[in-house]
Amino acid sequence: MLSKRSILITGGTGSFGKAFVKTVLERYPDLQRLVIFSRDELKQFEMEQQFPRSKYPCIRYFIGDIRDADRIRRALEGIDVVIHAAALKQVPAAEYNPFECIKTNILGAQNLIEACLDSKVSRVVALSTDKAAAPINLYGATKLCSDKLFTAANNIKGNRDLRLSVVRYGNVMGSRGSVIPFFLERRKTGVLPITDPEMTRFNISLQEGVDMVLWALENAQGGEIFVPKIPSYRITDVAEAIGPECEHPVVGIRPGEKIHEEMITASDSFNTVDLGKYFAILPAAGEHTTESYCAAHGGEPVKPGYAYDSGTNTDFLSVAQLRELIAKHVSPEAGRA
Repeated sequence: MLSKRSILITGGTGSFGKAFVKTVLERYPDLQRLVIFSRDELKQFEMEQQFPRSKYPCIRYFIGDIRDADRIRRALEGIDVVIHAAALKQVPAAEYNPFECIKTNILGAQNLIEACLDSKVSRVVALSTDKAAAPINLYGATKLCSDKLFTAANNIKGNRDLRLSVVRYGNVMGSRGSVIPFFLERRKTGVLPITDPEMTRFNISLQEGVDMVLWALENAQGGEIFVPKIPSYRITDVAEAIGPECEHPVVGIRPGEKIHEEMITASDSFNTVDLGKYFAILPAAGEHTTESYCAAHGGEPVKPGYAYDSGTNTDFLSVAQLRELIAKHVSPEAGRA
């Protein structure tokens, strides 16, 4: 899919972007071009120290904002594949600055879609979040709108060889602003605050997220929201894995936070297909029914009313497993907790 192709990744200087760039440079040495599109010149400068053009001549660092439709259109010249990772993601910031979040996550998504429709792009994969399933905060609502825009764009592609799909997953282990780096930093204070002792989260590593996007590029027919089958963890077990000697006071959940993450709601079940390693939520107004999709591409429809959330998940990580994963993916020091 990517051999001798040109790729653009929006938000390419983020945690996902750097992991994606590292992976594709290793797996596809014959890439024609790899464009890092983001608005932060300092992060681009820092990333260029890790991936210099002298060593990776296919790389381009392109400053721009997805709010700027003209800049996106210019950046997409000659691009075959687009990975859309740019977003405003901090829940409290989105609640305080709602329209700024809307301009990036919704209007920016539409700018990108229209630019792809006007170019020769053939594949688009957009990154989503568990917070887009039954959203209770503005960030989740904007990402749900973005998901709908990308999946519905397949209805207006005409005869273009263009497929747009979405990948949705939960907390990335060790990503900026997530609980594990926060606990690792707070461990030295002797206090790890617990929002709610019942709270659970899904867990996925950065590399698993990258591999899922690459799988979607190869397998998407257009219009799907792909969801991975991944384990859950209890917030109390994370605290025990990182700071068993620390105090764990309960401080209450923050505004816009859920006790359990959702990735497939019961309402989604009527359009959801089990593909083995992943689920695919099909668009309600798309060309495929679950039956026709399964007949053409494999898989089985899930049972009506099926829901996939971190609290009822059948696969939970133990304290020992968490400690091992944190040491591997986030901090070797955690392995000696």
